[in-house]
Amino acid sequence: MPKNILARAHSRTPAKQRQIAAVAGVAVFGTAALALSTTIGHEDTVTTGAPAATAQVASGTVLKNVKGTVTGRLAAAHVKLDTLAARKKAADAAAAGKAAARKQAAAAKAARQHSAVQAATRSTERLRIQPVAAKTYSNSLDGWIRQALSIMKAKGIPGSYNGLHRNIMRESSGNPLAINNWDVNAVNGIPSKGLLQVIPPTFTAYHVAGTSWNIYDPVANITAAANYAAHRYGSIDNVNSAY
Repeated sequence: MPKNILARAHSRTPAKQRQIAAVAGVAVFGTAALALSTTIGHEDTVTTGAPAATAQVASGTVLKNVKGTVTGRLAAAHVKLDTLAARKKAADAAAAGKAAARKQAAAAKAARQHSAVQAATRSTERLRIQPVAAKTYSNSLDGWIRQALSIMKAKGIPGSYNGLHRNIMRESSGNPLAINNWDVNAVNGIPSKGLLQVIPPTFTAYHVAGTSWNIYDPVANITAAANYAAHRYGSIDNVNSAY
């Protein structure tokens, strides 16, 4: 320290010196406290009793920004969850729609199959219960022969259209009421009658079931004569004369 300052200091009164020292001490203490406060506030952002420093304001801004960032992230997460939920709901609805469509298609197919089965069953029943129309024959020599052949076929009696027709024309000329009153059979009281000139005992013995018992009935007369010829000659086709 310069000598002139020391000289002045020593020349002052003790009271004055104590006052100056006290002021200087306070100034030094205040400076140190301020420095300590500034250092702590800058490093830890903790201050007491003093206005907010720049570091404190900046720290608060960071906290606010962090809060905003977290809030934004949470909001984004909620949006993402909502989107996923919406997608899942749409997928579930689509799956349910497909399942309903498949179920409806299966039901429609089953209904069609059921209808087809019912229709087939009804058709079968109609065919089963529908009476078969009886075949009709003309009331003529041709019709009588054809009807007799149908019965002969069902009974297993041999004979052909030509064989029947040929013998009928020789025996009666196609007259179902023809009767022979002059041969030996007539003399014996059993004259030959009908298309194939059958005597009553032969007609009765070889009558074909299902035909008339009237010896003059054309079909009954033909079938009985053909049955007799089958037993005696093998077939009416083998008969070429009186039998």
